[in-house]
Amino acid sequence: MVAEYIGTAVIVLIGCGSCINWGSPTKPLGEATMVQIAIGFGITVATMAQAVGHVSGAHLNPAVTMGMLFVGKVSILRSFFYVCSQLIGGITGAAILRAVTPDARHGALGGTGLAEGVTPLMGLAVEVCITFILVLTVFSVCDTNRLDVQGSAPLAIGLSVTTCHVFAVRYTGASMNVARSFGPAVMSGIFDDHWVFWVGPILGGIIAAVIYENVFQAPPITTEELDKAQITAMAKLANKEVVADRTTSI
Repeated sequence: MVAEYIGTAVIVLIGCGSCINWGSPTKPLGEATMVQIAIGFGITVATMAQAVGHVSGAHLNPAVTMGMLFVGKVSILRSFFYVCSQLIGGITGAAILRAVTPDARHGALGGTGLAEGVTPLMGLAVEVCITFILVLTVFSVCDTNRLDVQGSAPLAIGLSVTTCHVFAVRYTGASMNVARSFGPAVMSGIFDDHWVFWVGPILGGIIAAVIYENVFQAPPITTEELDKAQITAMAKLANKEVVADRTTSI
């Protein structure tokens, strides 16, 4: 729970901090850009997933936890404590951001909101779609039956967050995470259309979890595949030891 709390707090602090507008007529370059926000959230999510993944699984997002709960990967009790930790972490991150930001720059503290002309149903659809992509990625890289995943799981998850921000920042602020929207809303007092940022991410997360578990999940590993994987791993380890020996001798 502590890992979920700290991880979510950092995501809100850094991610929402990247949304703060420091621009002015004399300093137009201070305005937050879409790329800045996308990278800010994506890299922070990847960093915290790497930092606390071995402790809690690095859900860091009620949508991920609810998806895991819906397909039976976590218990109801564990889900409850995870979500509570994430929400409190979101509030903490937003509180720290508010404390270190000048009053004139507070605004919505990087909170999410619907763009002009975007209806609640449009926003809901956007949030369902982008959270679906995020949670599908989480399930994919965490599938223990997959032997083809060679890269960094935290990086893949972070890149999915970045990708979704590039698309959705202009529409809804690209929440994908109830805690990320809830924390700034509590600290700024701005709750306009806030239900969209609860229903959308949770619904998208559940849909992604159900589809992955029933359609995309890798089949159980056979003995032959496991033997091949072990041989490959041993060969890579031996190669690393040879390289290390050569480096030491130099």
